[in-house]
Amino acid sequence: MTNLSAAQLDRACGVLLATAAGDALGAGYEFREPLPDDAVVSMIGGGGFGWEPGEWTDDTSMAIAIAEVAATGADLRGKGAQDAIVSRWEEWSKTSKDVGMQTSAVLGRVRGGGATAALAVSREMHERTGRTGGNGNLMRTAPVALAYLDDPDGLFEAASALSALTHYDPEAGEAAALWCLAIRHALLTGALDARVGLGYLDDSRAALWAERLGVAERSRPSDFRNNGWVVEALQAAWCAIATTVVPVDDPVSRVFRADHLRLSLENAVRGGRDADTVAAIAGGLLGGAWGASAVPSRWRTMLLGWPGIGARDLLDLAGRIVRKGEPDRFDFGYVGYEVGRPVVAHPHDEGLLLGDVGALRALPDEVDAVVSLCRVGDDDIPDGHHWVEVRLIDRNGADNNPHLDFVLHDTVAAIERLREQGRTVLLHCVRAQSRTPAVAALYGMRRHGISADRALDDIRGVLPQANPIADYRAALARTERSGR
Repeated sequence: MTNLSAAQLDRACGVLLATAAGDALGAGYEFREPLPDDAVVSMIGGGGFGWEPGEWTDDTSMAIAIAEVAATGADLRGKGAQDAIVSRWEEWSKTSKDVGMQTSAVLGRVRGGGATAALAVSREMHERTGRTGGNGNLMRTAPVALAYLDDPDGLFEAASALSALTHYDPEAGEAAALWCLAIRHALLTGALDARVGLGYLDDSRAALWAERLGVAERSRPSDFRNNGWVVEALQAAWCAIATTVVPVDDPVSRVFRADHLRLSLENAVRGGRDADTVAAIAGGLLGGAWGASAVPSRWRTMLLGWPGIGARDLLDLAGRIVRKGEPDRFDFGYVGYEVGRPVVAHPHDEGLLLGDVGALRALPDEVDAVVSLCRVGDDDIPDGHHWVEVRLIDRNGADNNPHLDFVLHDTVAAIERLREQGRTVLLHCVRAQSRTPAVAALYGMRRHGISADRALDDIRGVLPQANPIADYRAALARTERSGR
């Protein structure tokens, strides 16, 4: 297993999460004409297949089938792993609202024959029609990058092989492999570079793909009218990423570099036609570069889909892939921590309650929404409550909390939305000592325009143990310069 830093692990988790987010964002706009540049794009659901708001489509569902097998530590190039993937695709296709035409044509003839049958059908269709280059292979390929972080050669082989199971066209295989290599590079370095895998192709093919990427960088997503074809789907996705300006961090205006993920996905959807697939493809690479921490909380809380899972499950699935199937040894019980202090009301809003992890295990009756600033075990998930999970690490250093300013403001914005809905919110971390006071202070600053010192002093009035780490205090100070 590649030894990942906290930031790299955040980016690994972002691959699946942003794939699903882009997919669900575009689901309600699929088959539509392009939208104006200023059109609002939201997880509206609906569309041609009646998706629920936040529900992902076949794009993410097929990726999850690959991810589930990769999470066992299996080599995706092996027949056993590919048989398991094809079997899972068959199972999914029987109840799915939508299965792409090329994929459906193959799976409909597999009949339990596994990877051997799928490949034979896919090859026969290509030899007969020459038309097996749809985008259905590229939309699902992102998990392959997570499985081969320490083996780019194996990644190229696995991506190509899994592509051929339903899309035998060699260009489809090249597209999947190039995109996976770009995701791997983004995850390891934080850089967006769609050309990083060109060296794996022969000179003529590399030159062709380089030209195609150049065209994408000089175009608009809506220019790729045939984005159901794997080549134009990749071009449209890269276009949405490469032509979207990366903002400059400015807590004064509540604008952040991490917004590039959201803005790029919105632009991908505005390109129209196969909008969900283009956005899902773009999401895999954007998530690899920016991480799960850059996916807005309002999207994370809405995500759901086959096989009956949500955002938290996608994060855990990504973690299992990069651990090669090894269990997560994190202590969700927080044994040895002093917890169980009384729950207190925020000094500026009695509908926002502050507590530690013990409060999560004995929720006050009036609470109907929970914002967790630490990881919690399955048994501690608040059943029947609106729940927002935020992963902050109580250690200084930019690597530990990528996009800290964005995450803090996004979390406060989530609390503000919940309060506007009339919900009573519990905000907690493990000991209500650092994370909870920091977020609570920012909430007070945004609510009343008070200084960071005043906001923290007010929080210490109800949480005497409050002592945010230096990085959190610095983030509050950066916000204070806005005059808020």
